[in-house]
Amino acid sequence: MSLKNELAALYAETAEAGEARPAAMIGEFRRTAVLVPMDGQGGLWTAEFQGIHWIHAFTDEAALARFAVAREETDRDWEYRTVLGARLLDTVVPAVGEPMGVALDVGGERPMMFPPVVGIVPDAVALDGPNAVSATSATSPASVTSANAAISTMPEVTQ
Repeated sequence: MSLKNELAALYAETAEAGEARPAAMIGEFRRTAVLVPMDGQGGLWTAEFQGIHWIHAFTDEAALARFAVAREETDRDWEYRTVLGARLLDTVVPAVGEPMGVALDVGGERPMMFPPVVGIVPDAVALDGPNAVSATSATSPASVTSANAAISTMPEVTQ
């Protein structure tokens, strides 16, 4: 099942029966190439919420366009990289060294958050892992720069 179909099923199942398939959702995200917009300085587009930085990723250009509309930023070009979800979770997040998750399709009808917890990101960097770091301390700009460096050295995924 595609990531978009998995998202649709998650929302339908949750609404109808209160049942969700989080393992299937995480697995599909890991196998899917997503669009990661770049900020004005050529780094990853991130936002901080309660001490955790969230990398923004989108299932397709239409989802990224909805985000631009929600931000009222349709008058500019949105540069992005195409990256496998697994690379974001397993390479970029650990490069930061502080709490970071992935926010998928923010601004759309079916957003999904992949928080930095065991089972989603490597245990060593998970908030609930053996080397847990505090989400209450703000992520430093140097840490976000580490994530930007990690993604800038990755080859772009071609579909």
